[in-house]
Amino acid sequence: MTIPSDPAPDSLDGLSVGDALGAQFFVPGRSRSELQAGRPPAAPWPWTDDTEMACSVLTEIRARGRIDRDALAYVFADRCEPYRGYSGGTVALLHQVRDGRPWAEAAGALFDGRGSLGNGAAMRVAPLGAHFAGELDRAAEALSAEVTHRHPEAIVGAMTVAVAASHAAMTRETGCAPDELLEVVEPYLVDGRTAKGIHRARELLGKSVDEAAYELGNGAQVTAQDTVPFTLWAAATFLTDYPAAVTACVQAGGDVDTTAAIVGGIVAAHTGIGSTESVRGIPAEWLAAREALPGWVRG
Repeated sequence: MTIPSDPAPDSLDGLSVGDALGAQFFVPGRSRSELQAGRPPAAPWPWTDDTEMACSVLTEIRARGRIDRDALAYVFADRCEPYRGYSGGTVALLHQVRDGRPWAEAAGALFDGRGSLGNGAAMRVAPLGAHFAGELDRAAEALSAEVTHRHPEAIVGAMTVAVAASHAAMTRETGCAPDELLEVVEPYLVDGRTAKGIHRARELLGKSVDEAAYELGNGAQVTAQDTVPFTLWAAATFLTDYPAAVTACVQAGGDVDTTAAIVGGIVAAHTGIGSTESVRGIPAEWLAAREALPGWVRG
């Protein structure tokens, strides 16, 4: 297994497949036990806002080599399709940006001036981290979160996901122990609930999915602190097994499309597509079931 010149497309595929598959479990009648038995829902699997925003992040980082927050805010607003599952607050914010309000002012005004601490900044950032494979500081400093999420918890959550994806991509050939993936994010933590949860995630390595979700959260509160610790635990635990990693997110319940998007983006940065003797990447049939990505993202 070799590291491609840019692992970001694999990460984006992993994110979008996880997002699209996870979203299936908001549809009545979907069976988690069937997925655990290796029988996923029937295609097609539409993706959500997680994927739409991740596509924009990746196209911007490719075009510029960095995140220009003014440009990113514009493309977020221009491409926003509310039916994809955006929160009402995000739709309102992006409409304000489209109408000319500066993004920093609009995002900073949310939640009585505290800014959003939601998991939306973390859900879209793994391909950016993979793009900067092994360049942990560049992955952490790409500043894609603040365009919509100004609260420190959300920013820390996005930084740690980007760093984890960067390290996961770098270690395709050398391998990465579970505790190593959680250790590399340590320098980027700032005291708070997200950091506390990530510290607890290291202590829970080796425990069951149900126990980890109970202790760390599963995204049901749609906050960074309720989402990122579990997703880093799941990515570290199943880093060489993409189907198992995404299935663990479905088993945990909660905000399944978002947890599976985060975990899928990190893990696919490490595994790529297909399988070897030691690694199970994104299954070809899962990739085929996912709704096609926008044409503009592959350019």
